[in-house]
Amino acid sequence: MTKRILVTGGAGFVGSHACKALAQEGYEPVVYDDLRRGNRWAVKWGPFVEAPLEDQARLVTTIKGFDIEAVMHFAAYAYVGESMSDPSAYFRNNVSASLNLLDAMAEVGIEPLVISSTCATYGNPATSPITEDMPLSPINPYGASKVMMEQCAQWYGETKDIRTIALRYFNAAGCDPEGEIGELHDPEPHLVPLVVQAALGQREAITVNGTDYDTPDGTAVRDYIHVTDLARAHILALKRLLDGGESAVCNLGTGQGSSILEIINAVGHEVGRQPKVINGPRRPGDPPALVADPTRAREFLGWSAEYSSLDKIARDVVNWYSNVLPRITSA
Repeated sequence: MTKRILVTGGAGFVGSHACKALAQEGYEPVVYDDLRRGNRWAVKWGPFVEAPLEDQARLVTTIKGFDIEAVMHFAAYAYVGESMSDPSAYFRNNVSASLNLLDAMAEVGIEPLVISSTCATYGNPATSPITEDMPLSPINPYGASKVMMEQCAQWYGETKDIRTIALRYFNAAGCDPEGEIGELHDPEPHLVPLVVQAALGQREAITVNGTDYDTPDGTAVRDYIHVTDLARAHILALKRLLDGGESAVCNLGTGQGSSILEIINAVGHEVGRQPKVINGPRRPGDPPALVADPTRAREFLGWSAEYSSLDKIARDVVNWYSNVLPRITSA
């Protein structure tokens, strides 16, 4: 019998790619999403329940009704800048709503949980690359809300037997290599899509937030990880939990940092046209560099990045914005 997996936030960017990976592995993803930030067209591989995490009774009904065996939890707000201007929304949505999910799981007796976490939990670490054992010292409400979410899951493990693998990923990027799904936000906050749009002439320019960081070219350095690689890691974490594995935390990254200017050059090379660049001030809450040490994910999950070269990321995002997305938005 096909195992059904509840995917909260499954209409979002990473969640929808995880749903495709689940279907390819023989699972049936059941998407639970209120579409505040997800896209209905991204739900393609299983049933869809349109409801908020705040509705705990609906969560319980969904888990029971679909005979759910495990949960992947993606539903969260994820913009650093927005979290600085509206921290309340982040704590209510990322923490309080996650408690509803944990309570629903505990009520029904579902133990395996894979949660989407972030490198923002580390804040501005003193050394790089970053290991999972480094102190959690977030410097923005987004990162703080994810620390709280992880801690809640940990205590539900201690008291309610929920087993959790928290995946702290670094900068999610890319799009489905086959062009079935991709990234679309309004407004778009993420660097790679913004650079691609500027290079394709879909926006006037790309603003570089900060050119005076203590990095090789002065722009912020991040560890960019292809969304397909992220989806693969979620499948491996799920399988480990379904096999009785214990709770854990793993970084998901390549171990290599790339600057904003390197991203701009990679996209410009793929498009054949460099975007116009505007130099702007640093964003509040942004550290200069975040690079993962992915050793634990390799040893614990048997995972490593396979799709995450800058050229591959740029190629897939350019294809999405130039060939696929115009058909979706005009339909």
